[in-house]
Amino acid sequence: MNVLLIGSGGREHALAWKLAQSPRMGRLFAVPGNPGIGHEACLTALDPYDFPSVVRFCGENQIALVVVGPEAPLVAGLADALRAAGIAVFGPSKAAAALEGSKGFTKDLCIEAGIPTAAYRRFAEAESAKAYLREVGAPIVVKADGIAAGKGVVVAATLDEALEAVDACFGGAFGAAGAEVVIEALLVGEEASFFAICDGRAAIPFGAAQDHKRVGDGDTGPNTGGMGAYSPAPVVDAAMEERVMAEIIRPTVAALAARGTPFSGVLFAGLMITEKGPELIEYNVRFGDPECQVLMLRLESDLLEILLAAAEGRLEGVTPRWRDEAALTVVMAAKGYPGDYRKGTPIEGIDDAEALPGVTVFQAGTAQKSLQLVAHGGRVLNVSATGATIAEAQARAYAGVDAIRWDDGFCRRDIGWRAIGR
Repeated sequence: MNVLLIGSGGREHALAWKLAQSPRMGRLFAVPGNPGIGHEACLTALDPYDFPSVVRFCGENQIALVVVGPEAPLVAGLADALRAAGIAVFGPSKAAAALEGSKGFTKDLCIEAGIPTAAYRRFAEAESAKAYLREVGAPIVVKADGIAAGKGVVVAATLDEALEAVDACFGGAFGAAGAEVVIEALLVGEEASFFAICDGRAAIPFGAAQDHKRVGDGDTGPNTGGMGAYSPAPVVDAAMEERVMAEIIRPTVAALAARGTPFSGVLFAGLMITEKGPELIEYNVRFGDPECQVLMLRLESDLLEILLAAAEGRLEGVTPRWRDEAALTVVMAAKGYPGDYRKGTPIEGIDDAEALPGVTVFQAGTAQKSLQLVAHGGRVLNVSATGATIAEAQARAYAGVDAIRWDDGFCRRDIGWRAIGR
């Protein structure tokens, strides 16, 4: 069968790498892809927001399944256009994708469905938000309501930081995403990323990971889209997994189905494991990046079969199989990220890294300039590895990092510290 993958980042390279291993795969196409994805798929110059062109391409190339990697096309309604044309798609409708498109929507749904989450308030203008902040004080969390590439959240230790975050949101720092602000109480505990595959009615657990959001070692500096991840997450054992499914995932799926907007795709729950148990920080409606990379390295099952079952509403009874290994990925970013950074700097040594035991390099913000691979984004490479333990996977991943020659790149040197410290 032929498959179309939408996206161009490290997450999509990992999905392409895993999908291409399926014995059922015919031709794999990617829109727009990147040079790494081009090793697995036929890259296609389509605008994913030109829905009629995407639908027409699927018809012309006998596409049996479309896998949508990033959130923005889902929030814009790509899955609806494909389903209306009778094309199977892995990804939620525009209405269900509001779980990521609006943090306020998700918080309201949590109250409706009794899902544990932090206390919150929503604000549509700055002065009332600031008055509330002066009333409750800090520490507190200020979030841009919409999609902000993982950067619209400020954990404010002081009142001044919180007030500045409100000004940034309403001042246009995050574009339309900051037109509304959600202010919520600070949850205390250990963060984890939890994934579930859903078909509108059924939901199955699909692994847990832990990300490293801050740009610097020791979890210092500003938030990023993620500087590295590992899986499995020791804090999410079998008992915790069942609690998350029972208290968070299944109630969400049921609430959306009851509204007439069933969720089909992957639910990515950002969790805080508190003294009381799991609480929802926020939802994403796509695989995490870089969490997807470590999940794909650990997944033993045929990914294509699982995603197709979800898209066709027959997920009941599907049980993913996982390798008895740990996986860890280190993000190599362009110097200056998450602020200003240069593009076009040369990268070499990926083949040397992948020659090392257990190492796989997923490309994210890369481009091809003549015969030279160059950096073309903020987060550029995901140097990933498997091992018998997280410590072994970490050692292998950093050996891979050291084999890559990219003068303008940097990375954190402590990915996996929490799990290894255990």
